[in-house]
Amino acid sequence: MTGRIGLIGLGAMGAGMGRNLLAKTAGLQTMAHRDRSVIEALVADGATEHADAAAVAAASDVVVLCLPNSTVVESVMDQMAPALRPGQMVIDTGTSALASTLALAARLEALGVVFAEAPLTGGAQQAADGVLGALVGATPEGFARAAPVLAAFCERVEHFGLVGAGAKAKFINNYMVMGIAALVTEAFRTAADEGIDWGQLHDVVQCGSANSGVLNRIIGKARDGDFSGYVFSVGNAAKDMRYIADYLDTSGHGTEMSRAVHDLFQRAEAQGHGARRISELLSPEIRDELFDGS
Repeated sequence: MTGRIGLIGLGAMGAGMGRNLLAKTAGLQTMAHRDRSVIEALVADGATEHADAAAVAAASDVVVLCLPNSTVVESVMDQMAPALRPGQMVIDTGTSALASTLALAARLEALGVVFAEAPLTGGAQQAADGVLGALVGATPEGFARAAPVLAAFCERVEHFGLVGAGAKAKFINNYMVMGIAALVTEAFRTAADEGIDWGQLHDVVQCGSANSGVLNRIIGKARDGDFSGYVFSVGNAAKDMRYIADYLDTSGHGTEMSRAVHDLFQRAEAQGHGARRISELLSPEIRDELFDGS
């Protein structure tokens, strides 16, 4: 890998990505997130801290974005734009709205900046371990340039086509994840109502076809009364399902099932649970409210 790498977004995912980028490149250009302990640890190991996104862009040949939603990506892009120069590359690793991603690609192309979308599969632990998956949309040349950067924190890097193809692949992935999460939540709420022991049920389910990573993240701790097992917020799930539902409906693939999954997470967010983890939707004080009348 050649060139100076910048990273904007040192949240739960970005913190692990930053550590891997720093360990596997000549250096890292970055900026502070809300939790300064992350950047302080990176700087202690050799990363360079900058005051803002424009300064990161000015000091980098490739800028990796790990941001929570399209609104934030667009805001950061506005900040970076004056500092960008032809020949640079921007890689967006977040789950973004399709229209926003396509507009961003066009804007960067007009500036002579190469763009790749690379939404990720996996969570904070996989980011820390450097074993995420990347679903890349880019030109063949853009993919060739992005792949070595992504390999610093990804176990699998796949090229799905031009910009937009990565977003569509990620939407399908996240639709499956959110659908399974919704089903597990509803099924184990029913188990609680029927007096079925979650631990016993989980032990047996793991032996059959219903076993999954989502099931085990949600129920692995919830069976013992700890609802913190799935480190992904209801707000992020609701945001992803808004993007997914819009894509599915616009493309003619929306169904009663996709709308039901979308509705579950929108209701949970509307009820004030956006900051909670999705596994907390099974906690006794939330689950009855969530499914009341559904």
